[in-house]
Amino acid sequence: MMISKGPQAFPRTEYLRRLAEVKSEITRRDIDALVVTNPSNIAYLTGYTARSFSVPQGLVVSIQQEEPTIILRKQDGPAAVHQTFMGRDKVIGYPEALIGNPDKDGYDALIDFLLELGVAKRGVGLELDHLPARSAEKFKALLPQARIVDCAGAVTLIRMVKSDLEISLMKEAAAITDAGIIRAAEVIRPGVREADAMAEIVTTLLRGANGKPGTWIANPYLCVSPLIGTSHIPWTENVLRDGSQANVEIAGVRHGYTAPISRTFSIGRPSDRLRRVHEAEVAGLEAGLATVRAGRTCNDVAQAVYRTIEKLGVKKESRCGYPVGIDWMERVASFKEGDMTVLKPNMTFHLHLGNWMIDGDEDFGYVISETLRVTESGVEVLTSAPRKLFEIT
Repeated sequence: MMISKGPQAFPRTEYLRRLAEVKSEITRRDIDALVVTNPSNIAYLTGYTARSFSVPQGLVVSIQQEEPTIILRKQDGPAAVHQTFMGRDKVIGYPEALIGNPDKDGYDALIDFLLELGVAKRGVGLELDHLPARSAEKFKALLPQARIVDCAGAVTLIRMVKSDLEISLMKEAAAITDAGIIRAAEVIRPGVREADAMAEIVTTLLRGANGKPGTWIANPYLCVSPLIGTSHIPWTENVLRDGSQANVEIAGVRHGYTAPISRTFSIGRPSDRLRRVHEAEVAGLEAGLATVRAGRTCNDVAQAVYRTIEKLGVKKESRCGYPVGIDWMERVASFKEGDMTVLKPNMTFHLHLGNWMIDGDEDFGYVISETLRVTESGVEVLTSAPRKLFEIT
């Protein structure tokens, strides 16, 4: 049986709108074809979210063609037919002989397609921030007459401003995220293994909320005493105990769109230090939220956060947020001092007051965050779990 076209997360007109913006940008750069290799950008332009990017693959956006063409491993072709909005003829599978081959790989198939497209002597854009250096050299060597243009971040910058349809999916993802935090408050208990607590949280993220299931699991983090000074490690085999602290960071996902949140849990009475840090970080979070609006900059938000928490005796060295969307993070801006990225309506960010501090011989950490949407007049916070230090008694 042939793989059929599946239900699309967005209508065809939405994908064509996105492609029109990308084509306008590559035309401005005097490029005839853009090779997209960032999986999140491929998902944005086609709807393809299968996890096949462990081997070479790419999407070719040509100003000459309405639909892009995806070139990927032959066995992944049916998934692309099923998930994307394009016609079957826009899915090209390269042979297995290019897998595990030190001399030729899937990028050779992409280059062959560019040659057939007739752009070998024209402008070709590459995402050099994502393409391996050796592979980038291959494009240059096999397309010696092409003008290679670095298009790092070009599609991601366009992705930053969401359509209303995308915002709807972000809200669905945020509802799942909130459900995960509520479940965390139910299962983080003394005597429970960290792995078992996380299993319950992840199950909730899969089951979803409001009749909308999670469509992927973004990396969840559970950092428990004595590891609260870490930020990005998984759960352990240990059992939760009285007097422990647990820092949780999770995200619901809907068709790639991801809405993160962080909350801190105290099993038993929290220490005076934890209470003091929590109060300062919540104040900083709220100051940041109050600063967000179209026309402001990432720098403005960061300064509001840092000024507020420093007045309350807490210093944060890391950035305090970043844009989010497909696959958690859009790597083109940060809520940090000096980032003059201008906020626009329907940009979405993870305002993250995670803080990891070394105090004497103690490694200490605390987390609280929200996913937000920029509006003309201010901010819409998409996540809505209680903004509190969860005390488990």
